[in-house]
Amino acid sequence: MPSDLVLKAMNAIHRTVLTVSGGRVGWAAWDMPVLKLTTQGRRSGRPRSVMLTSPLQEGTTLVVVASRGGDDRPPAWLLNLQETPEVSVTLQGEPTARMRARVATAAERHRLWPLVVADHRNYAAYQSRTTREIALVLLEPEA
Repeated sequence: MPSDLVLKAMNAIHRTVLTVSGGRVGWAAWDMPVLKLTTQGRRSGRPRSVMLTSPLQEGTTLVVVASRGGDDRPPAWLLNLQETPEVSVTLQGEPTARMRARVATAAERHRLWPLVVADHRNYAAYQSRTTREIALVLLEPEA
């Protein structure tokens, strides 16, 4: 599994590509939109941003996968949003939006997981690498 340092470096490189290209490159990966998710650090209270893909969108709800590449540990951003579900999301060409994040219920995951892996088999491979159930996170506009 990728180390924390590798994951942070990958995110830094991704943000650099977005900046250097003026936002023309980096907003899509593997036929999925890329988003910038900003959470509040659960220990520091400081903003923490990560670049993620969204393999599924339902209306105004964005679905992201808390896979961490199939690691047995969940990603830090998941732990952060479980502590403070108010997040900011930036998509290509759109202003940053305040959203509320939540882990999909068992019934929602049961319905959504097959839709996610049908088009993006890498997530099924990630699930096969770990005993933890990889969470699906729903990012919903604040009311």
